[in-house]
Amino acid sequence: MAEIDPAFIQPPEYRPKPKVIETDEIPVIDLSKDTKEVVLEIGEACKTWGFFQVINHGVPLELLSRIKKTSKEFFDLPMEEKKLAKRDEVNPLGYHDSEHTKNVRDWKEVFDFLAKDPTFVPASHEPDDTQLRTIRNQWPAHPPEFRDVCEEYAGEVEKLAYKMLELISLSLGLPGDRLHGYFKDQISFLRVNHYPACPFPELALGVG
Repeated sequence: MAEIDPAFIQPPEYRPKPKVIETDEIPVIDLSKDTKEVVLEIGEACKTWGFFQVINHGVPLELLSRIKKTSKEFFDLPMEEKKLAKRDEVNPLGYHDSEHTKNVRDWKEVFDFLAKDPTFVPASHEPDDTQLRTIRNQWPAHPPEFRDVCEEYAGEVEKLAYKMLELISLSLGLPGDRLHGYFKDQISFLRVNHYPACPFPELALGVG
């Protein structure tokens, strides 16, 4: 009989439970429509929901297929090979499989990478510390196309992020580029998640 590492077992109050949630439809916004209409829909969704789904967003569907394919190829590698790109105390980027939520290990694997590489971050959390340190992406040797696909995807979603920022600004009655300057030195990173099949889905959660 299969066993599960106790580190993954959720307390009873947090375990998955079947239930029906009665709610309105989550807003779905078509970005290919007239800008004025999109701005109104985004403003309403932000006020009433706080989030929404976008379609016809401009990120090529072919690219989405490629990043799904190459990510699966990476996560299917032997653990020894994935750990060659494992993050550590010095570099917070790369492969990781032991994140915790509320002190319980998540049933998932992730790969984190920067949108802009390299990136400079504060050397410490002290407010008076002006020193910076450099963090860089670390890429696995396999699949060979993994890095190129991830970097291409990062570029596309960054363009989408600025487009969304512009539309949200317009919905607030601001100029479209009003908020762009606040993100000039942003340190955004992207995450690829993998949730392996779990033999005990009633006990563990793949969150995050």
